[in-house]
Amino acid sequence: MEQYNVTGMSCAACSSRVEKAVSRVPGVTSCSVSLLTNSMGVEGTAGAGEIIKAVQDAGYGASLKGVSGEQISASAAEEALEDHETPALKRRLIASVGFLLVLMYFSMGHMMWGWPLPAWFNDNHIAMGLVQLLLAGIIMVINQKFFISGFKSLWHRAPNMDTLVALGSMASFLWSVYVLFAMTRAQVDGDSAAVMNYMMEFYFESAAMILTLITVGKMLEARSKGKTTDALKGLMKLAPKTAVVVRDGQEATVPIEQVRKGDVFVVRPGENIPVDGVVLEGNSAVNEAALTGESIPVDKNPGDAVSAATVNQSGFIRCEATRVGEDTTLSQIIKMVSDAAATKAPIAKIADRVSGVFVPTVISIAVVTTIVWLLAGKEFGYALARGISVLVISCPCALGLATPVAIMVGNGMGAKNGILFKTAVSLEEAGKIQIVALDKTGTITKGEPQVTDMVPAKGISEEELLGYAYALEKKSEHPLAKAIIARAEEKKIVLQKVS
Repeated sequence: MEQYNVTGMSCAACSSRVEKAVSRVPGVTSCSVSLLTNSMGVEGTAGAGEIIKAVQDAGYGASLKGVSGEQISASAAEEALEDHETPALKRRLIASVGFLLVLMYFSMGHMMWGWPLPAWFNDNHIAMGLVQLLLAGIIMVINQKFFISGFKSLWHRAPNMDTLVALGSMASFLWSVYVLFAMTRAQVDGDSAAVMNYMMEFYFESAAMILTLITVGKMLEARSKGKTTDALKGLMKLAPKTAVVVRDGQEATVPIEQVRKGDVFVVRPGENIPVDGVVLEGNSAVNEAALTGESIPVDKNPGDAVSAATVNQSGFIRCEATRVGEDTTLSQIIKMVSDAAATKAPIAKIADRVSGVFVPTVISIAVVTTIVWLLAGKEFGYALARGISVLVISCPCALGLATPVAIMVGNGMGAKNGILFKTAVSLEEAGKIQIVALDKTGTITKGEPQVTDMVPAKGISEEELLGYAYALEKKSEHPLAKAIIARAEEKKIVLQKVS
């Protein structure tokens, strides 16, 4: 599976549009787009250039994730998962709320509750309208991404959720601008009653409120997305950043990206094994719990294989690197979890199909709503407000986001606990499991060895045996030693001196 980064997506309708565009490229056998990670997995014989062009023609951006054969540093991979969206949305929201509060004071506070305004605004309704226009305009500029994304997708005949927001806000703003111009005509004609009526037709605060409230929703979505990639970042942090290699007979500490296949590296007790390799010299016990979930260290002798991110616990070992970079077992696990996040579960595909027709349907309902109210004899402003309500209430795209968030969390939690899902389909199927049969005794454990039985030789009691074992194991860090120490301390055995 070839992985791509996709930019410009804002909702499930966007990811559905990209998926359809790439699926039509000759040679593509399967395509899966993840809104959550802004990534796309493509299988088939089609070239990267054709795929990127198809995404760009659909109105979005795409780039290949890491050129084949190139080693991407762990820090760069972690950086790619960093949440840059939430801080940007937070700044947007704070600025929007600041201007919105002033706008609401002028539009609602003064009009509805008679809150005081500078004397200059007394009976100066046009000035009131101009202030509202300026404040609403500033909020629209702050949140211009809605309009860029919404109208761009509309231009490509693939409206998304941002289109609903943009149409609702723009309709409110343009109608209010028209009313402001009509008010100036009434003012010139000296028709003060018409001027007062027009004051009630301003929807500048609606145009601004729509954008601010949807930005709140977008920020909450971004935070959810940011938190769900934490599990993947946790896996990446397991990978050591440096290795001690032997070059020209000298030991040298180098960044993990510089380790090559065939290099000889050394690992001292307590250090992480940097890459997959085979032991050349030395004996040790290696804690492989990070990869296998097995809590008891595995004894390693010359000729035995060792894996990256496992911990050398007791002896000094020299090893030869057999798999480095993206070929290591840990990297394969990270890639599998990442690929699973990029695949779609059947339920997510249903959500995408719904969102694909959802936006055009909502726009149609909004138009019909406006026309029906006009036919019912209501004024245009009244009818338009109802049409805008339909657009705005339909905006939040929880449908398209909730499913991928659930899949990503499931994959991440599974990976943390040593359970890997190859695809999101497997994850969804696992949710339907009712009976689990285990064919291995003792596989499901607490992960902490405990003393269960003691079998002393003739002429010695269990307490004496435990005392000797306690004295011998007291200074050891081995998990089995810790189990013996815990039992001895529980039994309040007196520690004997060992010589």
